[in-house]
Amino acid sequence: MTGTLFFAIAVLHTFAIKRFQSFAQRFPEGSVRENLFHLLGEVEVVFGFWAGIWFLWFTVTHSYQQGLHYLESLNFREPLFVFVIMTVAATKPVLQASKTLIFGLAKLIPIHPQLAKYLVTLTVGPLMGSFITEPAAMTVTALILLDEFYQSESPESFKYLTLGILFVNVSIGGVLTNYAAPPVLMVANQWNWDTAFMMSHFGWKAIVAVVLNALLGGVVFSKTLRELNGVQKKESRVPIWVMVIHLIFIGLIVFSSHHSIVFAALFLFFLGFADISKEHQDPIQLKSSLLVAFFLGGLVVFGEMQTWWLQPLLSRLETTSLFLGSTALTAIVDNAALTYLGSQVQGLEGEMKYALVAGAVTGGGLTIIANAPNPAGFSILKDSFGQEGISPLMLLFGAAIPTLIAGITFWLLS
Repeated sequence: MTGTLFFAIAVLHTFAIKRFQSFAQRFPEGSVRENLFHLLGEVEVVFGFWAGIWFLWFTVTHSYQQGLHYLESLNFREPLFVFVIMTVAATKPVLQASKTLIFGLAKLIPIHPQLAKYLVTLTVGPLMGSFITEPAAMTVTALILLDEFYQSESPESFKYLTLGILFVNVSIGGVLTNYAAPPVLMVANQWNWDTAFMMSHFGWKAIVAVVLNALLGGVVFSKTLRELNGVQKKESRVPIWVMVIHLIFIGLIVFSSHHSIVFAALFLFFLGFADISKEHQDPIQLKSSLLVAFFLGGLVVFGEMQTWWLQPLLSRLETTSLFLGSTALTAIVDNAALTYLGSQVQGLEGEMKYALVAGAVTGGGLTIIANAPNPAGFSILKDSFGQEGISPLMLLFGAAIPTLIAGITFWLLS
């Protein structure tokens, strides 16, 4: 029960980050109090912070050994994997390879170049998540959006709708395969869902919804996009062999994603290669990846504690209610945790399983905590929203229509 209380406090904290940032401005720049409130105003810190507070409380009221036993019983593979794949995907060679693919496809569309780039970025980028995993797709797509569209003159409404489309499209764009989307990964083995099953039941619908959502942003902000010019960075071209080796590392890391010892070792080898080829690299970005992993680690700590109310709730719902309920619950519970808990419910029929997972991926763009890759996109794009950062409420509004489109597509086409 106390775990749920601390979890609820953490959820409320995510909606109060602007208040903490405002408090920080009341104190002298560089002071301990200013730095403390700035830290508490970082969304990526929230769940890890409150998980730490919970652990301190638990050790005082119970014992250190019991608290340690609980932590050691959890699986932190997903936060570690997200840290590794996000770091590798954010490197210059991977980003250039992705840009080459996306911008090459955009040139084939006979419309305004920026509009074409926008549409292809928000379709191909998220759908790549089915093959290179959603965290990698989120990282690459968000970095392209940052360079090309998130500029000082871009309207706030444009930024929030695009962010909502990005989060929703990445959440549904990973369901073409059975290994790339965290909520699918949690149930695929137990329910014997292979890639052929995912494509026939989820994948083609996801493609339709991703395209419709991208078109939504393109049509609503057609004029804005025609007036924007991407940031023209003078970058040295990365040799193809360096790009290929980076993509091989991503493939190997994805292939070994179930084995943290293996992909952690591959990451160390990757860091060695990045150092050898540093003339073709930008500095490796570790801080943002670590913060995202810290965020997800906090969700793992709290996730198991929500079984007492989630499992009975899910077991009582009918098919349509389960779809709508899982879509809504995903806004406050990570969708991978939601499907995992749902998979523990005995006697779920095929339609109920579909409703649970379809709802979980549909609602994955509503909040920062709804889908594991969201903190990665948040971390990359947050500075584009000014000093106050990204408003959770405005994100909810921005993701509402894309979520509705995804929900209609997954439910009415089923």
